[in-house]
Amino acid sequence: MAKNKKKLKVIPLGGILEIGKNITVFEYGEEIIVVDCGLAFPEDEMLGIDLVIPDVSYLVKNKEKVKGIFITHGHEDHIGALPYVLKDINVPVYGTKLTLGLVEYKLEEHGMLSDVKLNTVKHGDIVDLGAFKVEMIRSTHSIADAVAMAIHTPVGVVVHTSDFKIDYTPIEGEPMDFARLAELGKKGVLLLMSDSTNVEREGYTMSERTVGETFEEIFMNATNRILVATFASNVHRVQQIINASVKFGRKVSICGRSMVNVVKVAMELGYLTVPEGVMVDIDQIDRYPREKLVIITTGSQGEPMSALSRIAASEHKKVEIMAGDMVIISANPIPGNEKFVSKVINELFKKGAEVIYEALADIHVSGHACQEELKLVQSLVKPKYFMPVHGEYRHLKQHANLAESLGMPSENIFIMDIGKVLEISSDSAKITGSVPAGKVLVDGLGVGDVGNIVLRDRKHLSQDGLIVAVITIDNETGALLAGPDIISRGFVYMRESEDLMDQVKEVIKKSLQKSEEKRKNDWASKKNLIKDDLRDYLYEKTKRKPMILPIIVEV
Repeated sequence: MAKNKKKLKVIPLGGILEIGKNITVFEYGEEIIVVDCGLAFPEDEMLGIDLVIPDVSYLVKNKEKVKGIFITHGHEDHIGALPYVLKDINVPVYGTKLTLGLVEYKLEEHGMLSDVKLNTVKHGDIVDLGAFKVEMIRSTHSIADAVAMAIHTPVGVVVHTSDFKIDYTPIEGEPMDFARLAELGKKGVLLLMSDSTNVEREGYTMSERTVGETFEEIFMNATNRILVATFASNVHRVQQIINASVKFGRKVSICGRSMVNVVKVAMELGYLTVPEGVMVDIDQIDRYPREKLVIITTGSQGEPMSALSRIAASEHKKVEIMAGDMVIISANPIPGNEKFVSKVINELFKKGAEVIYEALADIHVSGHACQEELKLVQSLVKPKYFMPVHGEYRHLKQHANLAESLGMPSENIFIMDIGKVLEISSDSAKITGSVPAGKVLVDGLGVGDVGNIVLRDRKHLSQDGLIVAVITIDNETGALLAGPDIISRGFVYMRESEDLMDQVKEVIKKSLQKSEEKRKNDWASKKNLIKDDLRDYLYEKTKRKPMILPIIVEV
């Protein structure tokens, strides 16, 4: 019998050595499927950038091979890049009901809903796409309707956990389908790809229900209005806030665009149960006694434009903090957001609010598995090869060490980088090369038109400012007719630095005289000479390096 020579290629285009923009390509022969299609939020040095999406040029180049995109759950770092990617590769999208409800909303915002084929799947379904059979396995995470996937291929089974935690008492539905994972493990799993986000934490992640108990305790003792900030996508958390509100006779109002959208979708699809008459429009909150109100809002990460940040800064049109209000921040700061969150907490305290945050009470539990849960999945699935995913290098390395401690040979563990290709057959696996991968920056309506050079310029401008020198020159003789006129922005205040500006004009005149002797009408070399001389002079006088823009007007 002829041996199957084809190998499965597993290519992460995001979500490895980084948090966010999760997307993985599975390729076999002439067929490709994609799991997840997420975005990341910009880092501090990405000035003015709104979003970061994966570089999918490899998929665009091979778009006739792409059969479909499978989405594990509805978080932004798994669905956020879909509208941008589907513009280039319009293929069917598969996901559970709530996941696709959130995807629909996103596509509608981009005016693309009618162009994309969305296919709803449920736990236990198997989607047959040529060489791939993709099986949906029930999972638990901080959003409802999450799935892990078993991808059945001609060389073997790949289990992709995506984001998960093990919650034996979930708010809605049943726990993770351990029986199916164990069954797959017994038959033999070729490769396990598992979530590494919380690998540094020992023990177990607490159940979402523990948060509900804390809410009830806090609500029972509260004597004034309550505001709760949490992630919009955490439908289970929102449900528990509503349950506690109903129990203590409070009305609920929703604040913040993404929270309003998610609550609307979740109620329409039956993932949120709200008794009649409990919901109150944000415009009507003044009609109710303050001690009978709960406002659920976005902004638990202190994002500058979010509802909670605007409320804290007294810039929100409809909600104003008053002394005695209780604000519960039901989330952990994502690494890098700590200073935003503490700024908001400080502002709220200054306005006389009582603020309860993660350091003070069990008002948040993670949606990601800790070490003991990761070990359990590893032991049930018993994979031949292992690829830790969803984490920075330290997370992936710790997860690799965890797998080794359970007996996995180190040569069977692959810490990948985005764009690297893992070629895998039933009895071998190795990294064989790479494909184009990286970050595409979204700024306003521009996708990918801002790169490193533009960011470098923005950084330069933000740190050292700008000087514009306008010079009018006789076209024929090259003689200086007017100027130099100097404009300074973000460098020095001109009225207080008149002497320096006079000197700058002298430096430019000298540069022009020097260039006169060389070439009369070579404007490019004149500009370069002015730039070089001025940069040296300003650095010597101020130890700063502003951006210098000489403008030569010919008359």
